[in-house]
Amino acid sequence: MPTAPTSPTATYRMWRRLSGRPGGSRLFSAAAMARVPYFASVLPHVVRMEPGLAEVTVPKWFFVHNHLATVHAIASCNAAEMAMGMLMEATVPTTHRWIPKAMSVEYLAKATTSLRATATVEPPDFRAMTEGTELVIPVSVVDRHGVEVVHADITTWVTPA
Repeated sequence: MPTAPTSPTATYRMWRRLSGRPGGSRLFSAAAMARVPYFASVLPHVVRMEPGLAEVTVPKWFFVHNHLATVHAIASCNAAEMAMGMLMEATVPTTHRWIPKAMSVEYLAKATTSLRATATVEPPDFRAMTEGTELVIPVSVVDRHGVEVVHADITTWVTPA
């Protein structure tokens, strides 16, 4: 398992402070939505966050429905982007910064249940990263039955701070 960055972000420090407490992951998720209000539309719950891995759940509720009463494709993209963002916040040290650059998405099946987005990456050697570098984060979005309904590859741009 990858180790924590030697200079973790404020977001990851907050996760480590709150996640082990009763209701802490919910409080953290609410704080994340307050900081980035756009994500509140999908009510994300960060359930796991560590270097190289993040998991976010998204409920199936009225405001993410499409005309078929399934989870809208873009709501799935929001879940994927939230998982990627939490992974990057846990993985990238404060010696570097990151921003999403591109997203490639495959819609594989109808999303008829709540979803879980899992982002994973093998953390690079940030000490060797002396100029801008693309880092692709694969994200799998699965339904309650474990069926992958969306797959996203999110390209991030990482630079020294």
